Parts: sequence; C-alpha cells; structure tokens
Amino acid sequence: MTARRTKFYLDKHNAKWMGVCSGLADYTGIDALWIRVGAIVLTIMGGFPWTLIAYFVTAWMAEAKPLDLYEDAEEAKFWQGVRANPSRTARTVRSRFRDIDRRLSDIEVHYTSSNARLAREIDSLRDPAS
Repeated sequence: MTARRTKFYLDKHNAKWMGVCSGLADYTGIDALWIRVGAIVLTIMGGFPWTLIAYFVTAWMAEAKPLDLYEDAEEAKFWQGVRANPSRTARTVRSRFRDIDRRLSDIEVHYTSSNARLAREIDSLRDPAS
C-alpha cells in the first residue's frame, strides 16, 4: 500500500478556508458540504472552543495535497475505498483480476482452438481454384 496515497492531506484546491474539511472529504469520500455542515453543527451544539482548536491544529500539522496524487477520479475513489476498508478493497481487486484472467483464458481458448470452417475459408482465399 502506498503511504503517500493513504495519508491525510489538506485539499487547498477545493478549500473554503484552510482546506481541512475538503481534505477530510477527500480522505473519506464523503461530500465536502456534509463535512462542513457537520463541523458547523458540532461547533454550535457545544463544541465551540475545541472544534476550532482541532481545526487549527489540523491545518497547522497536515501537508497540502500534492497536485499529482491521483491521475483521475476513478483512482481517487479506489484509494478512498482502500482507506475506508483495505480488506474489502483487496477482495475487489482479486475479483477483478479473476474476471480479467477468465476473459483472457476464453480469448486464448478461442484463438488456439481449431476452427475447421475458418480454416476452410482461409484455404479458399489462398487457392482461388477451389
């Protein structure tokens, strides 16, 4: 597992303030709006000084997300799944490889099997007198 892709980063690109909520959203796969709403509700419901302290400490300690961390959205979703449940992701990858292996096996069987009708058609193209 790549530690670089499983680490928490501040998402300054999608940030509203310092990138903590958007970083949590990227890390967990939850929409940033819901993370922000949850942080505001938690602060209003009695966690006032501690939520702000936690927010500033996180913003101070975390690194900004590298621009080349993911190549596309599918890769980002994959790594969010790895962070959420590594064993389930490993099963999914094994399942995909089994499916690819099965399909390649079917192609190999089709390619290496003798096809009499195809062989006759090829022979008829080689020898127009037939």
